[in-house]
Amino acid sequence: MKKICLLAVSHVFVLMLHSQVTISGKLKDNRGRTIPGVSISIKDSYDGTIVDSLGNYKFTTTEKGEHILTATNIGYKTIEEKIVIGTTPIVKDFVMKEELSELKAVTVVAGSFAAGDVKRAATVLNSIDVATVGGGNADITNALRTLPGAQQVGEQEGLFVRGGAGYETKQFIDGTLVNNPYGTSIPDIATRGRFSPFLFKGTVFTTGGYSALYGQALSSALILESIDLPERSAANLSVSPIILGAGFQQLADNKKSSWGVNYNYVNLFAYFNLVKQTPDYFRMPIVQNADANFRIKTKRGGMIKYYTTFDRTNVGLRRPDIDSADMKDAFGLKNLSWYNNLSWRENFGNGWRMNLGLSYSTNHDDITQELQDQQNVKQNIDSAWGTIKNFVIDNRADLSQMKVVMEKRLFGISAIRFGGEYMHFYNRNVFNDYKVNLKENFSSIFAETDIYVTNDLAAKIGGRYEYSSILQKANIAPRISFAYKTGPGAQISAAYGLFYQKPETNQLIWTTNLGYTKASHYILTYQKSANDRIFRAEAYYKGYDDLVKNEAINASFNNNGHGYARGIEFFWRDRKTIKNFDYWVSYSYLDTKRDYLNYPERMQPNFATPHTLSIVTKRFFMDIKTGFNFTYSFATGRPYYRIVFDEGAGKFGVTDQGKTKPYHNLGFSMNYVPSIGKPNAKTFWVLVASVTNVLGYDPVFNYNYSYSGLVKQPVGLPAKRFYFIGAFFSWGVDRTQDAINNNL
Repeated sequence: MKKICLLAVSHVFVLMLHSQVTISGKLKDNRGRTIPGVSISIKDSYDGTIVDSLGNYKFTTTEKGEHILTATNIGYKTIEEKIVIGTTPIVKDFVMKEELSELKAVTVVAGSFAAGDVKRAATVLNSIDVATVGGGNADITNALRTLPGAQQVGEQEGLFVRGGAGYETKQFIDGTLVNNPYGTSIPDIATRGRFSPFLFKGTVFTTGGYSALYGQALSSALILESIDLPERSAANLSVSPIILGAGFQQLADNKKSSWGVNYNYVNLFAYFNLVKQTPDYFRMPIVQNADANFRIKTKRGGMIKYYTTFDRTNVGLRRPDIDSADMKDAFGLKNLSWYNNLSWRENFGNGWRMNLGLSYSTNHDDITQELQDQQNVKQNIDSAWGTIKNFVIDNRADLSQMKVVMEKRLFGISAIRFGGEYMHFYNRNVFNDYKVNLKENFSSIFAETDIYVTNDLAAKIGGRYEYSSILQKANIAPRISFAYKTGPGAQISAAYGLFYQKPETNQLIWTTNLGYTKASHYILTYQKSANDRIFRAEAYYKGYDDLVKNEAINASFNNNGHGYARGIEFFWRDRKTIKNFDYWVSYSYLDTKRDYLNYPERMQPNFATPHTLSIVTKRFFMDIKTGFNFTYSFATGRPYYRIVFDEGAGKFGVTDQGKTKPYHNLGFSMNYVPSIGKPNAKTFWVLVASVTNVLGYDPVFNYNYSYSGLVKQPVGLPAKRFYFIGAFFSWGVDRTQDAINNNL
């Protein structure tokens, strides 16, 4: 009986062996690479296997007839293929395509540095870094000067990027243009930006090749995104010898809305009496600033945000007159600025999103310039140089604008954005008895698409159409950029685009018979980011056309100017190698020449220098609850020129020129955070101290010339160092962790 059973079992086993069919094959991705670990199986059965390290798979099945063979793996599109299982082996090869994912997809980074939580951006600095670079005194522009591409210009405000003048970099808040991002210019003294870095959660600093959603910036765009709802309700107080400020933010109980107000009063009277300044201030700088905001989260998850800020500045200073031994130049400024921004971000479903922006700003400058004697009495001297020393300027600049951007999600994570903007400019300019009013309606339409072929290959293609009523001219600006992932955390990007900008107001008041200035950008970037380290190298070329020139002494402006800028830049940041130590290094090489304004030929601009280096270090010591931050900046000498009109030759010429000495600056800041280690503390405060130009280096940014050219005076700092110490209190929000992470 046992023999019969054994024979029966053996027979069944043999039949099963003969009924099994082998299924095998190879599996690779669409770039020919093996993908170990992919699951291969017959759908709705237990038969299957895993792809090995060589990309091969093999298994047997007793299933018969028509079935579905599946290949699945996280991050890749599932494959399903019909097969018919008979008695012969089946060989089936697969090619898997990677699933497009915002987290894994390559990002187009050519020409752009990002900070904060800007989605899929090339994060180089976080939002706190932007505000707290050692010696930067919480000024956005000072922080961005530590990045490659920016020049170390210390005698005037603005970001001078890759051979471009300061007015060729524009700032945008929540999509709309900021007309007056800095305080009004004071001769040979750089003014601060108007906005606190703590207003923004995202910062994109494009040194070229920026998005088609923005325009009218020949060199660079600084794109700022304001914060949404605060984490919680909080009150704050700022106390220092020069600043007194207070504010409050109220978050609703349902955490769907908030409102807030802030006020700051700045008075430099005590500070300037303690730290002597080169100018003689007859009206000590006084600045009053107030702002308010509200934010509402919509039912669809969108956000409505409103921000308004008001500034009033009053300052007056005297300097020795360069053309006479016993006279003074007295400069006075009264400024009133008001800025408003309303934005609405909404999700409409089915892949549709909208960004709507409305803004209004007005800036009023009342400027006086007088030639005074030693008793500070106004003097009128009838001479070639004396008649230009007394004047009054009364300027007002208003900007009203509306911008709408619609976005539609396409296949995968690809998307298209399109929209338009309208801006109304009003400028009233009064110089002594000469009055000019300029009004303009500026409009544009734009479209841009993000195309993700794979997670490793993406393109951004777009363009703008713009029309200026004051120029009565239009332009079309194509933009295109690509990115390709070369390995884990590494990629190359390339960008090309045309960028246009209207002439400046001080040129248009003389003539509106001008056209747009134009720049062509070519950019190639390599970037690798891994393990809290980032390396970036970028090469670029910019060609300038139709720059504004003044070829005669009577302000005869035209668009005959041209030029170029080219260079290579490097950036390295490391937060990993040394424990609790964070540093970054940036280097820029720039070769640029321009024939514009009153330049008699193509020359290196007096704000540009070939070599610029910045080193930023940050270290927090837990045992003493204190962080120390140092920033060192270096730049080779800048060119300077004395350019005068030659009556005989009928053109401008250079009568003196040279190079300034190299620029050095060591900045320092420290922060003491006593609330560390006190988890139940109700009051959080930070003591901050900073010093610029610690080593007392005496820089020369440029030279001023007398009317005759016989006297040449260096342009430097109003004081060798600027000192700041202050205490910042917060009730409700603990900023301790920011300090621990070397961010304060």
